[in-house]
Amino acid sequence: MDYSKNFRLDGKVALITGASYGIGYGIALAMAASGAKIVFCDIKQEFVDKGLASYKADGIDATGYVCDVTNEDMVKEMIAKIETEIGVVDILVNNAGIIKRIPMCDMTPAEFRQVIDVDLNAPFIVSKAVIPSMIKKGHGKIINICSMMSELGRETVSAYAAAKGGLKMLTRNICSEYGAYNIQCNGIGPGYIATPQTAPLRETQPDGSRHPFDQFIVGRTPAGRWLNPDELGGPAVFLASDASNAVNGHILYVDGGILAYIGKQP
Repeated sequence: MDYSKNFRLDGKVALITGASYGIGYGIALAMAASGAKIVFCDIKQEFVDKGLASYKADGIDATGYVCDVTNEDMVKEMIAKIETEIGVVDILVNNAGIIKRIPMCDMTPAEFRQVIDVDLNAPFIVSKAVIPSMIKKGHGKIINICSMMSELGRETVSAYAAAKGGLKMLTRNICSEYGAYNIQCNGIGPGYIATPQTAPLRETQPDGSRHPFDQFIVGRTPAGRWLNPDELGGPAVFLASDASNAVNGHILYVDGGILAYIGKQP
């Protein structure tokens, strides 16, 4: 038996939210290389246009939509268009997200709600929109981009940690409710990834030294480095493929070993 075929995504329609760049883009590249049809969305036309240009430069015929994934009406409209123009979504990657690094007592309720809305409510809304057609088709894969903050706390990220912890449990609950319909819902918990979002934490300081947080992460990670977005591609393809049909409600941490490591002795 050729087990490598189990990892192929030929002809599958993969919707990755917020995949104009960064983690979502890296996942899309891997899925495209495995045969998937790439569909993505972003909140502004300019982001979608930049994403389309990048996909074209990489030789990928992707389709992009403008959609605010916190708006249920817009999401429903987008999913209807995808089903009409491309086909039923076989693979959903809930990747769109934001973070606000603000001490909890300085954060307003509005700022807290915004993070929860994008990082937790939106995956609920988009998953809810694709599941009915997945049930009719008889299969489906949902991958939620969780975080190490689904397990750990850290200063200034109370809203983000709360949202990602909730997303971990939403992942398990989708598995519980819809596993009988041959729908697998799993999560990926990235470690610290070198993306535009984390670029300020990696900037060289005026004196030529590394940013203190950069030093902290490199020292705290057994791999001794930040991870690259494309290193999430393999795990994502696995969770999107038939190779993971018996894997459900699981969070796969791709963190360079941080969660396994207590850290060096001072």
